[in-house]
Amino acid sequence: SNATISACEKRGKWEQALQVFSDMLLSEVETDTITFSAAISALEKGSEWGKALQLFSAMARCEVEANNITGDAMSACQKSGEWQQAVQMFGAMAQKKVRYSGTSFGAVISACEKAGKWEKVLQIVNEM
Repeated sequence: SNATISACEKRGKWEQALQVFSDMLLSEVETDTITFSAAISALEKGSEWGKALQLFSAMARCEVEANNITGDAMSACQKSGEWQQAVQMFGAMAQKKVRYSGTSFGAVISACEKAGKWEKVLQIVNEM
């Protein structure tokens, strides 16, 4: 359940959170934005940016609306030095007309800044 995934996330147990998420999908339990958000947040806290991106991509296939979830996924990229992935996700948000959150904007800017990509930061700010 969403509560179980959130409890795992709060305790830093991303593997268990991902297992509960997988079990929900296999059991055809309805997943929603909260389910994905909790699972992606657990992965972000576990520095599992690749898995966070996979879940973010799965959202579209499951027809779950992306919102602030992308902020956690981009934070995972930022913490792992994957600035290109953060920029790509930020661009995908713009294409899907998803409203930017402070978390997502801050994560993409921070990812670019840490990589020394100030020209990309300026480009993102100018495109907003």
